[in-house]
Amino acid sequence: MSSSQANNAASAPSHNQLDTKAQAWSALFSEPMSDLVKRYTSSVFFDKRLWQADIAGSLAHAEMLTAQGIIGADDHAAIQQGLAQVAQEIESGAFDWKLDLEDVHLNIEARLTQLAGDAGKRLHTGRSRNDQVATDVRLWLRGEIDLIGGLLTDLQKALVDTAAQNIDVILPGFTHLQVAQPVSFGHHLLAYVEMFARDAERMQDVRRRVNVLPLGSAALAGTSFPIDREFVAAELGFDEVCANSLDAVSDRDFAIEFCAAAALLMTHLSRLSAELVLWMSPRVGFIDLSARFFTVRPIMPPTHTPAV
Repeated sequence: MSSSQANNAASAPSHNQLDTKAQAWSALFSEPMSDLVKRYTSSVFFDKRLWQADIAGSLAHAEMLTAQGIIGADDHAAIQQGLAQVAQEIESGAFDWKLDLEDVHLNIEARLTQLAGDAGKRLHTGRSRNDQVATDVRLWLRGEIDLIGGLLTDLQKALVDTAAQNIDVILPGFTHLQVAQPVSFGHHLLAYVEMFARDAERMQDVRRRVNVLPLGSAALAGTSFPIDREFVAAELGFDEVCANSLDAVSDRDFAIEFCAAAALLMTHLSRLSAELVLWMSPRVGFIDLSARFFTVRPIMPPTHTPAV
């Protein structure tokens, strides 16, 4: 055993130590936690969607701990194998999400420890749930922004193609539903291409601020372990690391900024949807849509409503 492995073994908590800590903690309370409190404080059935980000972050963290000599190769291999099994169980629907374990992070860590033993506990060396949560949210949100960006590109291409086919199709422009100047139908559609282009720009601008790594900030003031934050950032595709540990774990302004950009995007989608409904109505009749895009309103006269 190397000196670093020996130090790791000495610093890793044993089952007895963990049991003792749990007993000391529970001794502070005169009765067990209420089931109502468990349900109220638990986020697992909401944040379990972060599981892929959580595993990706843990794998990168384990890789760094190994490269720094903080954990040994055997522990690293056990962690990799255990997380691979956890991922397989989640994907297959066999994973047992437990309310008592509060969130996605503790659920995965508990299962990993069952599979990998003490190696699973050593994975948490040099990090806290605080910086782990912040990292997972950023990883997940970055993926969602990339997905939205791809969908916006597809939508813009479809609008451009339809506009090109309808350059010479003339329809009335409206102001307050009163007929105004005639315009090309293609020109009208290209207005939405411009709107969605700005939406895509906003998403990319948000992504730039999302793509900063908080891992390594630990609970709020860093860690004494010789970690390599830039290594983890490179492994996970982050552009840089957070400069201040307190800011890194405490602020979610990037998520609020995303919500604002998403709200503007939804405003444009809603506007387009409203126009499709108007154009499709019997009194206007500008367009016709395939039946597979319709829903039925049972209380209404026989008619179809666009599902937009």
